[in-house]
Amino acid sequence: MTSLLVIYAHPSPARSRVHELLREHIPPAVTVHDLYRRYPDFDVDVDHEQQALAAATHVVLQFPLQWYSVPPLLKAWLDDVLLLGWAYGEGGQALRGKTLTVVTSAGGPLAAYEPTGSNRYSLEVFLRPLEQTAHLCGMHWQAPHVLYAADRASQAEIMAYATHYQTWLNQRITAE
Repeated sequence: MTSLLVIYAHPSPARSRVHELLREHIPPAVTVHDLYRRYPDFDVDVDHEQQALAAATHVVLQFPLQWYSVPPLLKAWLDDVLLLGWAYGEGGQALRGKTLTVVTSAGGPLAAYEPTGSNRYSLEVFLRPLEQTAHLCGMHWQAPHVLYAADRASQAEIMAYATHYQTWLNQRITAE
């Protein structure tokens, strides 16, 4: 049985049409760390977070894309928790062999994330710092799950995405 840890980072969950529904679809067997509820002052409990990461075999970073990046608390969490000698570098083996997946939403449509689109680059390009983080830590990067045009998505489209997410998580739980 696989141990999953979802690092959930949404600075305004009450206004979220997508991520709160996704969060509600996370199976009970999955551990969820809601960073903005747990650390409203940005004072991350590094030991607690490292213990959770060490216990997991698969880590999911769930967040809305904001200005082509992760929300500020997730960036602080990465800086505080993934320490030299623990996550990477000499002696940094704690995350080696684990998998990392991003689950995110983008306000723009897929076409906006093409060379001729308004954002000029694919979403994968904007996520490369996370992919490189996984690589540096010896983790296996998995293709991100993205809901494009989230601002304009219908409730049915969001529900379909949430159901897909739940199914995907359940498949990871039962994987051996």
